[in-house]
Amino acid sequence: MQKTRKTASSSRTMIGCNPTPPMDKDSELDAKLAAVSAPSTEATRHKLSTEHHNRKAWETRATYGRPGFRGLFSSYYVVLCAAFSALGGLLFGYDQGVVSVILVMPQFLGQFPRVAEHASGAGFWKGLLTAMIELGALIGALNQGWIADKLSRKYSVVVAVGIFTVGSVLQTAAVNYAMLTVARLIGGLGIGMLSMVAPLYISEISPPEIRGALLVLEEFSIVSGIVIAFWITYGTQYLSSPWSWRLPFLLQLIPGLILGVGIVFLPFSPRWLASKGRDTAALESLAKLRQLPSTDERVMLEWYDIRAEVAFTQEVSRERHPTLQDRSVSSRLKLELASWTDCFRRGCWRRTHVGVGLMFFQQFVGINALIYYSPTLFQTLGQNHSMQLILSGVLNITQLVGVSSSIWTMDRFGRRPLLLVGSAAMFVSHLIIAVSVGEFGNDWKTRPGEHLHATQGWVSVAFLFVYMLSFGASWGPVPWAMPAEIFPSTLRAKGVALSTCSNWLNNFIIGLITPPLVQNTGYGAYTFFAVFCLLSLVWTFFFVPETNGRALEDMNRVFKDFSGEEEEARRARIEEEILRQGKRDGAAETP
Repeated sequence: MQKTRKTASSSRTMIGCNPTPPMDKDSELDAKLAAVSAPSTEATRHKLSTEHHNRKAWETRATYGRPGFRGLFSSYYVVLCAAFSALGGLLFGYDQGVVSVILVMPQFLGQFPRVAEHASGAGFWKGLLTAMIELGALIGALNQGWIADKLSRKYSVVVAVGIFTVGSVLQTAAVNYAMLTVARLIGGLGIGMLSMVAPLYISEISPPEIRGALLVLEEFSIVSGIVIAFWITYGTQYLSSPWSWRLPFLLQLIPGLILGVGIVFLPFSPRWLASKGRDTAALESLAKLRQLPSTDERVMLEWYDIRAEVAFTQEVSRERHPTLQDRSVSSRLKLELASWTDCFRRGCWRRTHVGVGLMFFQQFVGINALIYYSPTLFQTLGQNHSMQLILSGVLNITQLVGVSSSIWTMDRFGRRPLLLVGSAAMFVSHLIIAVSVGEFGNDWKTRPGEHLHATQGWVSVAFLFVYMLSFGASWGPVPWAMPAEIFPSTLRAKGVALSTCSNWLNNFIIGLITPPLVQNTGYGAYTFFAVFCLLSLVWTFFFVPETNGRALEDMNRVFKDFSGEEEEARRARIEEEILRQGKRDGAAETP
């Protein structure tokens, strides 16, 4: 085989990419790239031309390992990177779980009497304190879109952890209600940023065969954080000093600082590097993540595909916004704003609809309503305060079991089946609880000590656990996984930001409407959420495509975003140009 050498600029002179200054290269990498650029071009072109159709990646080309759960054991490095970055989800869940128990601690209520049960306007002040984290998270998730594009995925995590740390310190040191509320808002900013960027980073570093299993780690970390926070606060409630509530706030600094420092040592997202024109660095990062040499055919194919997808979307952007390409400050700001509107234009609006819709239904299937009402159900069965808390903790563990199962099922059965089965199971659970509450709820409420209709009460509790298991296995993890994998590279950060904002906005709405729904309508609240479970099933059936096993660069075909033969031809032309450029540069340097 004739050995060739690739020039320093070859990886950045493809059609559709903005010109960038030359970068320093490692000479050894140059030689490796040159050795495969010309001889393998024909084979690579053939593979690229045949792999883009409605089949899974492992059915059309060589894979990095087995698909699904079994593939985790052959991709240990990327699994470790994904698990570490998912610590952001742990902080998210922990912060939410801490407040649920702290708000009923006598020591906390003594420090902040404004939220005590019998204080004037206590419901409003308690709701405002809880809503501050959701408001902050909404703002944080929205802004993380441009921060993650500008600074990189991993450095935006550092920024988020810094903000979260400030909020945690202020919460720990809070001396009055105003200080605690502001601290919750600041902490929410960091949590919202982390909840957006963690799944984004995981999706961009994962091979398609195990991407679903790795994205489940975000929801797994969120629920794990809730469980850990619950049992920590359950233990610290027995402390008589203010440290009963200050200590849980302080402890959340530990995983935050570990994440903020450790993320620096993880590789950059190869797709973010490619979007910045740093193609050689993208190849190096990709090879490191796959633990393979940069000359491996599978790595080269994925690298070519990433570059082609970036070139395609950038070319489309230039056609849509031809007057904003002069790189001036004004043009860059306008282009940034225009890129947000591109999420709602042809070629992306279906994906935005799915991403925002998934997060909408995740909240409106009633997860917070059941968590809110579960202590009351447990109380009707004659359990004391301590046992109510224990059963509530077991309820969270049930959700964690459901999430754990999706690490296997996400890539084994796909996203759509999980959503459809989950919607059906949650609908049945809501319906049975609604019937029980409507029929016997008045006796449970007015005569709690007489243990009336205990069997029906236990049936309601059983279906409460069925609901939590079903949610954890379906609508818990999938809405966090899919938005991170469906958007094109140049709009992925903003698309995920919009989806995450939908989660926080609807979380805020549900937090406002759930208490009066349960208080004033009784079983009507569960009927309301049962209807949305049914609607989620219908919506999923008609609008949510299957993304299991598909490469991120193949989502155009999944969502049928190509308008016809012209755009198909454009994509093929860009792929051809990238391969031809590599061959031309290699031939020019042949000794």
